[in-house]
Amino acid sequence: MNLSSYIVDGRLKVRVMPKSGREEIKEENGRLKVYLKEAAEDGKANAALVRFFKKELGIAVEIRRGFTSREKVLRVI
Repeated sequence: MNLSSYIVDGRLKVRVMPKSGREEIKEENGRLKVYLKEAAEDGKANAALVRFFKKELGIAVEIRRGFTSREKVLRVI
């Protein structure tokens, strides 16, 4: 998936769907949704999100906003 059209000023907005039983990224209704296996407890889903981008997409990111929300803003490193 080409994410360049979603990256604005080095930032990427995503909606995270924790505990979904799969790990994938999809474009739905003009926005990116990231499905993760990890539950949203003790930062597990946040760590899984960063790992997912690095491992599956080869993009290093850090969470800038939304540490406790499903709506996140990531900074592409």
